[in-house]
Amino acid sequence: MSVENFVAYNPTRLHFGENVVETLGEVVKQYGTNVLLVYGKGSVKKYGYYDKVISQLNQAGLKVYEYEGIKPNPIIEDVRKATALGKEKNIDVIVALGGGSVVDSSKIIGLGIANDVDPWEFMTWSVMPEKNIPLVAVLTLAATGTEMNGAAVVQNHETGQKLGFVHPLNYPKDSFLDPSFTTSVPADYTAYGIVDLIAHALEAFYGAGEPSVIDRITMDIVKDAMEWGPKLMNDLSNVELRANIMLDATLALNGLTSYGKKNGDWGVHGLGHELSLLYDLAHGATLSMAYPAWLRLQKDRIPERIQKMGRLLFGTEDVDDAINQLEAFFEKIGSPVRISKGGKKTDKTEVLDQWNRNEVTGMNHKLVEADREKLAELMY
Repeated sequence: MSVENFVAYNPTRLHFGENVVETLGEVVKQYGTNVLLVYGKGSVKKYGYYDKVISQLNQAGLKVYEYEGIKPNPIIEDVRKATALGKEKNIDVIVALGGGSVVDSSKIIGLGIANDVDPWEFMTWSVMPEKNIPLVAVLTLAATGTEMNGAAVVQNHETGQKLGFVHPLNYPKDSFLDPSFTTSVPADYTAYGIVDLIAHALEAFYGAGEPSVIDRITMDIVKDAMEWGPKLMNDLSNVELRANIMLDATLALNGLTSYGKKNGDWGVHGLGHELSLLYDLAHGATLSMAYPAWLRLQKDRIPERIQKMGRLLFGTEDVDDAINQLEAFFEKIGSPVRISKGGKKTDKTEVLDQWNRNEVTGMNHKLVEADREKLAELMY
């Protein structure tokens, strides 16, 4: 089993547990006094999270400006507008209140403000940032792991792209994870978050390198999510169950699962991103559609690796059984496993054309046009 050379780096300070937000104001004050508060389309106000955050910022004597309306699949137009606001108000610290889309957007907003560059230039890797605006995240959805990593994903409908940008300057300075802030997440997005964290672990598992201890840790994160996920789906207001899933999501993509790996694969995320771009499908839903299909495509190419997944997750050596059990779990928690069951009208030819146009592939397991055609068949 190969252990690749690696560098471990994670500068984010994590505040985890109920009522941790009570120290938010003093923490934010360490970084600046002109705050840009970024959030989504209303749920944070409806459930009282906004009030708690604003109270903290006001108590610390901070000047707060707001950008409201970040979409679940974040768009570059919002990032640009918030960047312009941040420049106008001389923002020196950003507070992101929301899920992955809000935190991802805030990362790129901070780079845009600090470097005086069109934010999309970062997403296309055309320009490398030299500095950032400090970011403090207050998470309201357990899913992406963005609260403790250097990645951000934004989409651009004008160019027909949904891209990720990874850079050390993207790490939040501090992230506040109060599991009670996630009890209002509805059943469908709770399920999508569970799928997303599992997919992150699998993307690392199917990357290059097979460090034994990391393989076990990675699959234990998945097993933990599979243990608590169905229980949570039946008891959405249970804070303890929310805490378990919240920690799983952070651990799945805070760097731990990449130790001893040359890379992750991320081909499945590429497939899913194009579906979100085309049809505004929830990110997690696209991953439950794509992962079983991707595994079926790969089962004769990497049977030993899929066998190991099956052995560690389900106690089976049978490749087909392992894939079927993973797919069954996604169905059990209510996440769709076929594009045709995703709740929106889609077109297989359009999907395939989009995948081919952007040459969707993996970092470790490359995909060619014939593979994408097979995947379209498997996913419908």
